Amino acid sequence: MSAKQKIILALDVDNGPAALETVDRFGGRVNIYKVGLELFTAEGPSIVRDIQARGKKVFLDLKFHDIPNTVAKAARTAARLGVFMFNIHASAGSEAMRRARDEVVELSLKENLPRPLLIAVTVLTSQNQDELKTEFGIQHSLRTHVKHLAGLAKNAGLDGVVASGQEVSMIKEHLGGKFLIVTPGIRPSSYPPDDQKRTMTPREALRAGADFIVLGRAVTGQKDPEKALEQIESELA
Repeated sequence: MSAKQKIILALDVDNGPAALETVDRFGGRVNIYKVGLELFTAEGPSIVRDIQARGKKVFLDLKFHDIPNTVAKAARTAARLGVFMFNIHASAGSEAMRRARDEVVELSLKENLPRPLLIAVTVLTSQNQDELKTEFGIQHSLRTHVKHLAGLAKNAGLDGVVASGQEVSMIKEHLGGKFLIVTPGIRPSSYPPDDQKRTMTPREALRAGADFIVLGRAVTGQKDPEKALEQIESELA
C-alpha cells in the first residue's frame, strides 16, 4: 500500500454540503474519508451513501461504547451500510468486541456483503497519563493501558486499533505487523497540536508502522488546504 493510500481525511463539519464539497475538492487525491459524530448526527446514514456514490470509502468513526447487545446490533447496521471501516471502544469490553465481530462476519456472509474492517479505540489522543490516573483511576502507565486494550481487541478477533503514533511501534511489536493501526493526532512539524496531547508527524507515524493516518485540521483547517495536503504528501514520499 502506498503512502497516499494510507491517508484518511476527516470530514469534521456539521452539514452534508460542506462535507461533500471537501470530498469533491480532494477526490482525486484522497480515497478514504472519516465520518464522525458531528457529521453523522447532522446528516445520518445518507451522508455515508453520498460519499460512497462518489466512489469513495468511508471510515465510520462513531466509537460504539455500550452493552454488548447494543454494540453488536450497531455493528450489523454499520456493516449493512457498506462502510470500509468502523470502530468501537475497547473499553466496552471483550464480549462487546467479540459479539460485534461475530455479527459482522455472519451478516457479511449471509448477505454477501464486503466485510468492513472493525477496529477498537484504545486511548483518545486528547488524553494523557494524568487524566487516566486522576479521572479514571487507572494507576498503570498509559502505554501499558494501550497495550492491554489492544491485546483485548486482537483476542476478540478485531482487525486492529486506533492508537496514537507514540504507541504504534509498541503495539506492532506486541501483536504483530498484520494487526492494523489507525493513527489520529497527526500534525506536521509546522502545525500546533491544538487539543491533541499525543501527536506525531505523518512521516514519523508511517515510520513507526501506522497502517492509516487520519488528517483533519492539519489539512482542512489551513488557509490553503490543497497546499497543506501536498506538503504532507511530499513529507510522506
